[in-house]
Amino acid sequence: MDAVLYDKVRAVEWREGGVRLLDQRVLPSTLRYEECATAREVAAAITAMVVRGAPAIGVTAAYGAVLAVTEAYRRVPTDWRAAARADLTVLRESRPTAVNLGWALDRMERVMEAVGAEPPVATLLTAARRLHDEDIAANRRMGALGAALLPPKARVLTHCNTGALATGGYGTALGVVRAAAAVGGISMVYADETRPWLQGARLTAWELVEEGLPVTVLADGAAAARLRSGDIAAVLVGADRIAANGDTANKIGTYGLAVSARHHGVPFYVVAPISTIDAATPDGRGIPIEERAESEVLCCQGVAHSPAGARAWNPVFDVTPAVLITALITERGVVQHPDTEGIARLLTSPIPA
Repeated sequence: MDAVLYDKVRAVEWREGGVRLLDQRVLPSTLRYEECATAREVAAAITAMVVRGAPAIGVTAAYGAVLAVTEAYRRVPTDWRAAARADLTVLRESRPTAVNLGWALDRMERVMEAVGAEPPVATLLTAARRLHDEDIAANRRMGALGAALLPPKARVLTHCNTGALATGGYGTALGVVRAAAAVGGISMVYADETRPWLQGARLTAWELVEEGLPVTVLADGAAAARLRSGDIAAVLVGADRIAANGDTANKIGTYGLAVSARHHGVPFYVVAPISTIDAATPDGRGIPIEERAESEVLCCQGVAHSPAGARAWNPVFDVTPAVLITALITERGVVQHPDTEGIARLLTSPIPA
């Protein structure tokens, strides 16, 4: 069975004059797209979580840079670079934890600086499309590498959404699921619901149902009991930022899942592209952790379920120490028990042909 059969979902697309984003806030009940015609509209969509997932944010930001330069040249043709940089700053500030955002914009800025007085809109668009294509290709490589680590007919457990919705396409941890499923290697995916935005219950479950793959949704608090059952072959998660020593920031709840997996002897795999590694941050203590509104925890879909006067703590991410990670799976290879030396070797290794 060809893996492409499990590759139907796309969350980010360039359309003439703008970016079309699948609005992930309203899935699975509503299939709705948001059209962004300016860089600031792209930044607002990232902040509002119309699009989410570190790789998808990076791809979206790259297209946002194209819009920034287009708009800047229209408004200030004599100083379009300065005008564009103002919009790029807004894009950079839209989500602080996902390192792919800054990585993508740095790459686009290098293209901007390499040209003459005329804005290279066509060149920038080509660069953004190349970045998008590279992300999908990297996901497919990670999928194949990760699938090789799983036993036949595996039952796996996931957290948040790490699929085509969170990337340029195919997915990181769900890319492993797709690749394994293509050869009959998945018997069940247990998807943590992932409070408070329910990315697992809404998005991961939707993707897998769309692809015709088996999925069982778990309340986050049920994951440890599921791991204790002894029939889970691996935990597969993504990453929003990986420090130089392998410490990994991912959706809140990942750290507790890693602790439970270690206690029960279940392999814990982080699946993420090289662009997610932040070599300038020595360890997890230096990773900025975004906190969002208390209402996201105190309410569900706008309806309060906690009493007036109650407070909430709403960190979006937590940091899993590298010592709890069985392996890091990237497009350049697999690092068993990641540490500073292993990450450094990975960053200097060539991308497989």
